[in-house]
Amino acid sequence: MSSNPYIPILVLFAIGFGFAAFSVGIAAVTGPARYNRAKLEAYECGIEPSPQAMHGGRFPVKYFLTAMLFIVFDIEIVFLYPWAVTFDQLGLFGLIEMAIFIGTVFVAYAYVWRRGGLEWD
Repeated sequence: MSSNPYIPILVLFAIGFGFAAFSVGIAAVTGPARYNRAKLEAYECGIEPSPQAMHGGRFPVKYFLTAMLFIVFDIEIVFLYPWAVTFDQLGLFGLIEMAIFIGTVFVAYAYVWRRGGLEWD
């Protein structure tokens, strides 16, 4: 009888889901239920919430730029992990390709830093 190679992944997902469900459930049962006006307010980094229009207000463009920068630089990790796993098989070719990739990402990072894209005003 052959074993399905996806069973460990499914077991890991089941354990993760079970832990998350257990954590949320136990927090609802054991946690304090002392609600006040401050706890029911929207959280905006410790400052008073700004008034919003009826259908929501406009977000600054800087918010979306920061989100896109996070995604771009976070995706780098998605490409680095498989490379690190198969590094022995790729040899010198893989090392050179990854150096080019990391160099390209570093140039983009330096450009964003120089232009002030990482400063939140």
